[in-house]
Parts: sequence; C-alpha cells; structure tokens
Amino acid sequence: MSDAKRVLELAEQYRDDTAANLGRLVAIRSVSSEEKEVNAELARQLETAGFDEVRIDGLGNVIGRIGSGPVVLAIDAHMDTVDVGNRDNWTFDPFAGDVVDGHLRGRGSVDQEGGAAAFVTAGRILKELGLGDRVTLLVTGTVMEEDCDGLCWKYLVEEEGLKPDLVISTEPTNLGVYRGQRGRMEIAVSFRGLSAHGSAPERGDNAIYKASRAALEIEKLNERLADDPFLGKGSVTISEIRSGSPSLCAVADFARIHLDRRLTVGETKESAVAEIEAVVQGLDATVEVLDYEETAYTGLRYGMEKYYPTWVVDEDHAAVQRAAGVHEALFDEKPVVDKWTFSTNGVTINGYYDIPVIGYGPGNEVMAHAPDEQVPVDDLVKASAFYALYALTLAAEGEV
Repeated sequence: MSDAKRVLELAEQYRDDTAANLGRLVAIRSVSSEEKEVNAELARQLETAGFDEVRIDGLGNVIGRIGSGPVVLAIDAHMDTVDVGNRDNWTFDPFAGDVVDGHLRGRGSVDQEGGAAAFVTAGRILKELGLGDRVTLLVTGTVMEEDCDGLCWKYLVEEEGLKPDLVISTEPTNLGVYRGQRGRMEIAVSFRGLSAHGSAPERGDNAIYKASRAALEIEKLNERLADDPFLGKGSVTISEIRSGSPSLCAVADFARIHLDRRLTVGETKESAVAEIEAVVQGLDATVEVLDYEETAYTGLRYGMEKYYPTWVVDEDHAAVQRAAGVHEALFDEKPVVDKWTFSTNGVTINGYYDIPVIGYGPGNEVMAHAPDEQVPVDDLVKASAFYALYALTLAAEGEV
C-alpha cells in the first residue's frame, strides 16, 4: 500500500477525533493575549497524540516535536482569534464547537484553530507510521497573531533560536497551496495647528483642515500605487481620524490619521513612508511607522514595529512543487496555487528571516473574522493527511 493511501486511511479513521479536538479548542474564548486556556488544551492534545516533546515558551507559544533529524519542518497555527462581534449576526453559539451538516462550527474553526486540530492528527499518524531519522517535525500553536502578525515567530526565532528549514502555515487556503501575500504596515500622520476662538477661526490654523486635505490626496494616491501580476495592487486607506482642541468652541490644534497600507511586490517601508511625506509636505505634519508592544498571557511584554513585509515564494521552489505533488498523490487532482488576501505569520518567517513558507489550510478565508464561522470536517481530514504525507515525503527526499 502506498504512503498516500495509508495516510489517507488513517486520517479518515481519526475523522471524529480531529473534529472533537477542534470542538474543544473552539469552545474556549481565545482572543489575543488571552490564549492560556486554549494553549493548555492544545498541549494536552499533542501529548495525547504521542508527540516526543511538548512545551510552552516564554511568550506562550505551544511547541510540539516529533523526531530529531537534521531537516526541520514546522507547521504553524495561531491560536488566538478575533472576538465574536455582534452576536445578533450569528445564527448559532460562536463557541458551539459542534458538527452540523458536516461542518464544525464556531469562532476560530477556520482562523486558525482548524489547522491546529489537523496537525495534531498528522502527528498521531506519523507516530504510527514512523517519521524516520532525517526530519524533525515541529508544530507551533502561536499567540497574538491577530493583534500583531509575525510577533510570535519573531520570538521563536530570536529568543528560542528556532529556525526551521521550511514552514507550512495552516491559515485557510481552501486546501490550495499558497505561496505569498501582500505586506502591510500601520502609519500615523499627526498634524499640528494653532487654536483660536471658534468665533474667529481666521485667527487660528485648523489641523483638521490639513488632515482633510491630506486625506483627499491619500485617496488619489491609492489609485496610482504599484501593481503585481501575482499579488495584486498595493493599497492605502485611512482607518481612523482623531482631533483635539482646547474646547468645542475652538479651532482644532491637533489631528491624527491612521493609515492601513498594503504593500505589493517592489514596495517597501521606506517607499511607503516617502509617498505619505510627499502628500503632507508643507502641512506641518509628522509621519511615523507605529510600534506594537503588549503583555502576553505569560506576563512577558514584547513587541515589534508594525511593518510586515511582502513575501513571495517562487512557484518552482521545491517546497511548492512538493506540496502540489503531495496534494495530487492524496486526492488525484492538481491543487490551486495562489496567495492570501490577508496577512499571516509569513511576514516574519519569510519576510524577515527568509525561511521558505507555503500555505495549506482547511476552510475558506472568506469565513475568517466573519459571523457563523465554520469549517468542513472533510477539510480537516484532508489537511491532516496532507501534513502527514508532506512530512513523510520530505523525510524520503532528505532535503528541502
């Protein structure tokens, strides 16, 4: 019997266990910096699956290991979720964790705890079949991604010294093979003015008017940003505006706009800042790239600049081609090879540290952050088979 057939049979055999594991994860509310309980549950599941080592690092990431070979493959799933939003938009309990009509329902089922449930089962399969001595498999249940994508992997690389040869992100891909995403950054522009009594505005210098003029130019800037045939167009939008004045009867002497900037191929932090500086020239304004610093559930305070680089892995890269071959061996069809619309932990894994990343995850990204989030149980089964066979294939080849 081929490896593909054995893996697929075992993945199907463990279908109910995979769904039950995900149900337990989904039932635990786990917004960013509050992942303690869900990560304790994930660690328990990894131990039950027979992983050789399971530990939690100083930031709160769960790390599971099978094997001790020289080639290191990591499979990543962030365990934090966005909150549920307006519950009136949900037709079921966001923390249901139940299976209805073949779908496991609840917040995090797609983004991204479904990937974690699948890699738990993949590890169980590998412990039965044997991984050999050429590969180390690491699985990472990471934290704080929704608030600061890539921060968890900055910690893993720089503080834990973990630098795998290859990473599979389990962000939802609809079981396609993804190989890149646009980058992003958060920029603040602060405008200074001069207050005056509201009855005589001509005596002052209104910072809101400056911000408004800049806003209209930023709207135009969005239309002429660079485009890329694979990742698509760069974009910029204003997501917040704030102002201040001595009173509501005075000219505003301060205004601040917050920009969400998406970066396509060829765009950089420096080029994006320069574009905004050109827009606000002469408006007595300051442009800054923002920083993130928050306290993890472990009590550790950690942060990084809110610049998340664009990254793309070539379609002919061995990791991408291997992924396509594994998918075809399992399911007798060629996968869709594409990219994410949103941002992932790949911004640091590949964008900062140049570690090859591919994506393969259960569920459709349109369900991410949406009410009535749910994932097909079939996707969980197929993803667990994919991760297991990818590891076995890599072990047979012996190099990335």
